[in-house]
Amino acid sequence: MLKKALVTGSAKGIGKAIALDLASKGFDVAFHYNQSKTEAENAKNEALKYGVKAIAIQADVTDPQQAKELVEKAVEGLEGLSVIINNVGDYSENLPCEISFETWEHTLNSNLNSTFYITQTAIPYLKEAKGGRIVNFACANSHNIKACNLNTAYIVAKSGVIIYTKSLAKELAPLKITANIIAPGIAENSFDIEEIVPRLPLKRAATLEEICRAVWFFVDPSAEYITGQVLEVSGGWNL
Repeated sequence: MLKKALVTGSAKGIGKAIALDLASKGFDVAFHYNQSKTEAENAKNEALKYGVKAIAIQADVTDPQQAKELVEKAVEGLEGLSVIINNVGDYSENLPCEISFETWEHTLNSNLNSTFYITQTAIPYLKEAKGGRIVNFACANSHNIKACNLNTAYIVAKSGVIIYTKSLAKELAPLKITANIIAPGIAENSFDIEEIVPRLPLKRAATLEEICRAVWFFVDPSAEYITGQVLEVSGGWNL
C-alpha cells in the first residue's frame, strides 16, 4: 500500500499523535491545522526526523472549498495519497431545546460536513493509489441510538459520520479501500477527565498511544479485510 497520509486536526493532541505514529511507520504525512500554525510546523519537523516527507497545510475544513484545496495540496506535496484520517470535530454541550441555530450548524459542520468534504475529495486519489484507508472519528456512545441530555448536536453529527462511513465501506470494498470508525471516549488530553473517569470500568482515560494503536489497527496494510467497523476506545464506557 502507498504510504502517504493526510491527518486533519494534527497540529496537536490526538491528531498530532496519530500523524507522528504514521511517520514513525514510514508514512509521508500531511499535517493539517486551522489556526495552530506554530504547533503544526513543530509537529511537521518532528515527523521529518523519521526520514519521511512531511508538510503542514492550513485550511478551515468546515468550508468545502478550503477542504478540497487541503486534499489537493496534500496530494501535490506528498505525490499521492492513500490514507485519510478525519480527526477534526468540535464538541458542543446544550440541552436539546436550548441549542442555538449557530451551535447546531457549527457542530455539524465541524464534525460531519468536514469529514464529508475531505473524504469525497480524497476518494479519487485513493482510487488512483489502487487501495487505501479511510478512518473517521465518531465518539463513544454515538453508535447507540438513544436520547442525549447535553450533547445532542454532537452525537447527531457523530452518528452521521458512522452511517456515512459504513456506506462508503460497502461501495469502496471492491476497490480495496476500507472505511472504518474510531469512537474514543475520554482521552488523557480531554477537558472533563475528573468528572467522567470515576464512572468508567477501567477508571482511567485513554492514552494517546492507545488511540494511535486503534487507528493503526485499521490502517495496517494487513487489515484489508476489515471495513465498515466501529472500534470504541473508551475504557468500557457503555458496559
